[in-house]
Amino acid sequence: MIRLKTPEEIKVLQEGGKRLASILAELAPQVRPGVSAAELDAKALELARARGDTPAFLGYRPEGVSRAYPSSLCVSVNEEIVHGLPLPEKIFKEGDIVSLDMGLTHEGLITDMAVTVGVGKMSYEAQNVIAATEEALRVGIEAARLGGMTGDIGYAIETYAREVKLSLAQELAGHGVGFAIHEDPFVPNFGKRNTGDVLEAGLVIAIEPMLTLGSGKVDFDEGDQYTVRTADGSRSAHFEKTIAITESGVVDITVV
Repeated sequence: MIRLKTPEEIKVLQEGGKRLASILAELAPQVRPGVSAAELDAKALELARARGDTPAFLGYRPEGVSRAYPSSLCVSVNEEIVHGLPLPEKIFKEGDIVSLDMGLTHEGLITDMAVTVGVGKMSYEAQNVIAATEEALRVGIEAARLGGMTGDIGYAIETYAREVKLSLAQELAGHGVGFAIHEDPFVPNFGKRNTGDVLEAGLVIAIEPMLTLGSGKVDFDEGDQYTVRTADGSRSAHFEKTIAITESGVVDITVV
């Protein structure tokens, strides 16, 4: 069931989104050779608590998973598309593609955001997939409008991905957010115009394109139960923002 947010709740989400965006803006420059994912996770927790907020992923247990997510931050490197665990042994190397994904609970309401950064000197292919995925997010947000449909967003992202000859990560998509980390509606990165759910005033969604240099097929790690990788080992990138549909237009929630 889709749960719309009131204007007052959207204001709270805007403040939470601003705080989340500032955390990721502080973390991104720290993605350097020799730094571990665990160091960034510890910093994310520190920054959230310093603002009086709570990392939304920490202790979150999705349906069908036997253990709660153990960290504040998802850190996915190269062929890891999303939900990578920030392990101490995950140490960044020159040329790595690193996705940082975090949810933040502020005054009981949740925002969700992800950025991808390169480590040091990057190959052309790596730079291209990062830049294209960020642009796919912009294209998806631009396609969102009051009275439109979720399929409009997916169509725009899919069309752009085809234009730049990159693959969308299959089975992965955006979602509603606010009262919980994952809510209705399903927000696809593919599809047809004028299909899906209506973008009503009060709807808050996370749009998150994930592009890969390979086929787009994915594998879910049955061991750690969270990490999603490209099936062919190709590298990928991931960007995400939380937006709100309002009577006056689309509001970017996760912006400093």
